[in-house]
Amino acid sequence: MKLTLTKATLSAVIAVASFGAAQLHAADYTFSFAHVLIEETPNGQAALRFKEEVEEKSNGRIKINVLPAAQVGGDVEIIEQIQMGLVDIGIPPSATLGNFEPRMQILDLPFLIADYDTMVETLDGEVGREILDTLNGHNMYGVNFWGAGFRHISNNDRPIETPEDMANIRMRTMQAPIIISTYQNLGANATAMAFTEVYNGLQQGVVSGQENPLANIYTMRFHEVQDYLSLTNHAYHAYAAVINQDSWDSLPEDLQAVMLEAFDNGRDTSRELTLQDEATILEAIRDEIAINELTPEQRRAFIEASMPVHEEYENVVTTELLHKVYDAVGIEY
Repeated sequence: MKLTLTKATLSAVIAVASFGAAQLHAADYTFSFAHVLIEETPNGQAALRFKEEVEEKSNGRIKINVLPAAQVGGDVEIIEQIQMGLVDIGIPPSATLGNFEPRMQILDLPFLIADYDTMVETLDGEVGREILDTLNGHNMYGVNFWGAGFRHISNNDRPIETPEDMANIRMRTMQAPIIISTYQNLGANATAMAFTEVYNGLQQGVVSGQENPLANIYTMRFHEVQDYLSLTNHAYHAYAAVINQDSWDSLPEDLQAVMLEAFDNGRDTSRELTLQDEATILEAIRDEIAINELTPEQRRAFIEASMPVHEEYENVVTTELLHKVYDAVGIEY
């Protein structure tokens, strides 16, 4: 009996010690990071690298639980949960954030940003910071802009070469007023639909077209249920990396610095992987979908046709902010 008790006591001591050691090494902060993308996408991969970097450089003081593929809902639901503190971190599209802060829609004005270099200079500069700061009154801290490339249009009706070609196409859009207005202005029938429902919507003919960057088109296999892909480059698909304000404020300065560096590296990773993917994606799908690219003349026609949307939303995004963005991207007014 004495031996048995000794073993039992020893086991209990080991268990308590083990539990204490585990508690000693437990994370001080645990954050959830939710997004709608599958992990194979550039931003899905960037989110995983963000997690690894934060956990490593914080020496385990921060733990990040990544929740991909709309596990907790679509972008609108994720934003709502971030505001309530049910989710800590997200990378929703800037256009969807426009449902909560109207000025966030400014980056989704059609044909606003002409090329990659202009995008980097604008989004990573003072104007980008000012746009992110519009989230301050919504219990969210906007960190930076991740991205998935420029958006393009695919559909089952016809190649898109002129603004008139958009007439009557049933276009799936994000739940974003400015994007709905863009397609209505071009004569299309815009239908808001959650990202995870788009493949079935196209396959079943509920909608006949959609817009997305190449990475999203390929990983979600939209090209399998579409006949035409038009490389319109009409808007940069910016994901705003946001964190619940209370979660952000709970961190000491040294851990905020770790998070900021990881957010910037996540941004750069998402963009680099996107650029690497785009060249190979076009070759991979070329035999499955007809691809056309806008000529400079065709692009100018689309820019002119898009100006009414800029005018419609000038008061929404504010004239002051719009002119600052125009100055950054080189648009005269």
